[in-house]
Amino acid sequence: MNLCTDQLLISLAGPEQILGLSRYEGGRFKSFAIEGAEQFRVLSGGAEDILQLHPDIVVASLYDKRSTRELLKEKGVRLAEFAVPRNLDEVKAQIREMGDLVGHPDRAKAEIARLDDAIARARATVSQHHYKVLPLSQRGWVSGSDSLLSSLLAETGLFNAAGDLGIASGGYASLEAIVSVRPDFIVVEDASERAEDDGHAFLLHPALERLYPPSRRIVIPDRLTVCGGVMIADALDRLVSELKRVEQ
Repeated sequence: MNLCTDQLLISLAGPEQILGLSRYEGGRFKSFAIEGAEQFRVLSGGAEDILQLHPDIVVASLYDKRSTRELLKEKGVRLAEFAVPRNLDEVKAQIREMGDLVGHPDRAKAEIARLDDAIARARATVSQHHYKVLPLSQRGWVSGSDSLLSSLLAETGLFNAAGDLGIASGGYASLEAIVSVRPDFIVVEDASERAEDDGHAFLLHPALERLYPPSRRIVIPDRLTVCGGVMIADALDRLVSELKRVEQ
């Protein structure tokens, strides 16, 4: 029922176990873990088409439509509900839970080991400078100090400046506020120099381009961090690579 549970499911279940994916699949956050997702049925997100499939388990986010989740429960459908992970321990717990749900704990164990290896590589390259960085997305959205991305930054010794803006989980910040905080680097989704829409144009504002040229932008694609899952290992490796680049 949800993009993030889709990603966990495809990473750990066998194709023959998957009856359908959420309607959000295949969008801009599509992960490497979902290649081949087009082979699966895309569901509307409503209870009706889910019930017609007679699934053994429906996996959903706690933020999916409550009325739909409640209706499925009333109809006797087993519902596994996942919260949004805020740190790496919660990511590993969700991988383990999904592995158990689909009967492949061995696959979950292997993915957790891969994540642990990535964490070790990140900690081995902790910056000596204790940089202050600000994760910044379209229209000035900031990933807060109590977010999964902030947890990843901490593994390499980086400090999320969102706390200086009073942003915990996430929120919008004005251009003036961002400039006043003066982080050493900003973390962005891509290095594009063209704005596809007004939201992306925010990141290309002359003030930000002057203060944060490519050499002061850490690039981590959203598809690696928008959900907690097996791709977090790749996100950490990307962060390590980017930190080495900007420190040169």
